[in-house]
Amino acid sequence: TNNSLSEILQNGSLCSSYFNCRAQMYPPNGPTFKGGVSWYTVDLDLPPSKRWSALITDKKTELVNMIQAIRDLANAFVPSGKLIDLVDITLPLMVDTLPSPFGEEIKGIAAVSGVPLGEVVLFNIFYEVFTVCTSIVAEDDKGNLFHGRNLDFGLFMGWDVKNKSWIISEKLKPLVVNLDFKKNNQTVFKSTNFAGYVGMLTGIKPHVFTLTMNERFSLDGGYIGILEWILGKRDGMWMSFLTRSVLENANSYEEAKIRLAQTKLLAPAYFILGGNQTGQGCIITRSRIDLKLDRWYVLETNYDHWKEPLFLDDRRTPAKKCMNQTSQKNISLKTMYDVLSTKPVLNKLTTYTTLMQVSEGTLESYIRDCPNPCMPW
Repeated sequence: TNNSLSEILQNGSLCSSYFNCRAQMYPPNGPTFKGGVSWYTVDLDLPPSKRWSALITDKKTELVNMIQAIRDLANAFVPSGKLIDLVDITLPLMVDTLPSPFGEEIKGIAAVSGVPLGEVVLFNIFYEVFTVCTSIVAEDDKGNLFHGRNLDFGLFMGWDVKNKSWIISEKLKPLVVNLDFKKNNQTVFKSTNFAGYVGMLTGIKPHVFTLTMNERFSLDGGYIGILEWILGKRDGMWMSFLTRSVLENANSYEEAKIRLAQTKLLAPAYFILGGNQTGQGCIITRSRIDLKLDRWYVLETNYDHWKEPLFLDDRRTPAKKCMNQTSQKNISLKTMYDVLSTKPVLNKLTTYTTLMQVSEGTLESYIRDCPNPCMPW
């Protein structure tokens, strides 16, 4: 396109000519593919403080680099270093107030990594506030269900002018891991995660359901819930802790749907849930509004479906265009990857793409890059 970004913004929306649906992107290759994702096992039979030891030992350098980037950003805002001092003094007090087993797991991660406890807590809080994503559940014409997502993270968290990228987004990519949570040596669920983060944003309970979480932008955002928690109001559930609890404990699509819809939360959220039977796909818009299946797929970015997305951040329009162009008979993990590779669905914030197929128990994840020209979000 010849349109400059300023012209696009003046038009009030990303016009359809700005993006073209990608094709033949799978198997992942080329400049948008930055690497595969390694698998690790989390043994739920171990004490919580020991469950993450092997992973954190392996990813210690990457986690320390990530925490240092957070420190640098904090010191850029408050040059005296007092903000990080406050984090190191105040946030450790939160750990013992977190529901089991999350507090003990976070303590274990701090002990193995050598990162101050307060800063590990901060790392786990970030995702309640700054996540920007695209999630899709689709059913093909044979009744097979596919679930895909782009995890975008790091908005307004340090723009690297030289490399034209978000600093935190780039630091997160080496921390992306696939996790196989086991109990009695049997897989309970699988997830794509960041090493050092104990909640879940993307996961599959093989043969039962698939689940992703997107942030819901709201004035009453996640930071309000976190502040209330610090001040002693603790009757709500952390979003990513609920997602993990559902993946671990719910035994059906319907049970997962009820838990996600009815548990009180600290922050607004979208839960994108796919089941194992025809028609089982929904977006749960908290608070407790279910979006019915829209044709043969449901699609969520970070805006209420009954409202227009922010004109600066319309990932919905290109994603829906590409899904419709793909058609139900052609939907697969391959073509869903194509949709999630289309700009601006793929953007400078995109850290990874995950593809899931419930009937096969499949979870595939790929670290992404968005070469220029590419939207910042």
